[in-house]
Amino acid sequence: MIPEEILRKIKSGATIRVFETSHDGDKARMSKFEGLVLSRKHGSESGASFTVRQTIAGVGVEKVYPVHAPIIAKVEILSSPKKVSRSKLYYLRTRSRKEVRQQTQIVPEKTAA
Repeated sequence: MIPEEILRKIKSGATIRVFETSHDGDKARMSKFEGLVLSRKHGSESGASFTVRQTIAGVGVEKVYPVHAPIIAKVEILSSPKKVSRSKLYYLRTRSRKEVRQQTQIVPEKTAA
């Protein structure tokens, strides 16, 4: 389960890295998916979810993660937007990476070393 402080930082326009576990028989492995959060739905109730989009080899890939899913091992916030004009950023699907950066004014998150 995702801690409350991280859950509050997952909002539209943030760039995050999601670590998810998958089980194949008795083996468990962890994979990561890094991308831009397009939407956050239903707050923190039982059906809450967030959508993450990443471009892989020129193809847009989107994943919808339930907030309370047991497959999510960890979530890292890489950057957060300074200002976002909308709560759902579906219009970014048709924009280039440079346009997305300009429109969301992304600022890297400060990490304590």
